[in-house]
Amino acid sequence: MSKNFSFGGKVLDLAEIQVMGVLNVTPDSFSDGGQYNTLVLAMKHAESMILQGASIIDVGGESTRPGAAKVSVQEEMDRVCPIVERLVAEFDTVVSVDTSTPALMSESIRLGAGLINDVRAFSREGAIEAVKDSAVALCVMHMQGAPSSMQKAPLYASVVDEVLAFLKSTAEGMITQGVSADRLLIDPGFGFGKTLQHNMQILKGIDRFSALGFPVLVGLSRKSMFSEILNKSVDQRLFGSLSGAVVAAYQGAKIIRAHDVVETKDAMRVVDAMNKCAKLTE
Repeated sequence: MSKNFSFGGKVLDLAEIQVMGVLNVTPDSFSDGGQYNTLVLAMKHAESMILQGASIIDVGGESTRPGAAKVSVQEEMDRVCPIVERLVAEFDTVVSVDTSTPALMSESIRLGAGLINDVRAFSREGAIEAVKDSAVALCVMHMQGAPSSMQKAPLYASVVDEVLAFLKSTAEGMITQGVSADRLLIDPGFGFGKTLQHNMQILKGIDRFSALGFPVLVGLSRKSMFSEILNKSVDQRLFGSLSGAVVAAYQGAKIIRAHDVVETKDAMRVVDAMNKCAKLTE
């Protein structure tokens, strides 16, 4: 059965798991900083990910890794806007903008972005106002603390319960302020103010997030949690990332944010095939 979801006019069927390709146009992102921070390199990489099966390209101009340098509004916009404009013009793919900056949200929407993906859950002054009157999809993510300090001894009484409560209350608050519920997605925020144990508890409980009724987006790709488990560097975390993605998708996650698109797409096709088979036998 179709579960169509609109991203500012572009519709994806979330009955099948969608892969979001990561396009960091920053000099200092934890995995690929500096690799795609020119327009030519960024467009080439985006095209490659689209050909590999990414149905969403997530463009980010500010690193949110622990200890990352702050970026001015103008610099973030200068990094992101030309790429968003070109992607919208050249590809029939959902363009997502990974930002917490209201001015960039507004300009990205004007340029044709279909999703605003905010790690700060639209908490900055002016963020709700920047997005509420548009038709774009909005992803609300949980983060404990701020990027500069989020991994300094994060603490929860019950991480799944607390993250669930935050996402539910934030979504409900946005709806109260005029955002349609059918525009919202949620992301539990792996690695954003969470220890390995916290991340594993959330991964084990993704089905509880799915039960909230909003599509669940997860970003596990190459995260340091896999370094702790596997003792491997960023460029050797593919198989750990795929394992986590499969576990999340099996429990109902609908969008998988990934650096390694073709491998992730193949893994999601297996989960989709299993889900279709299960429905035929019900």
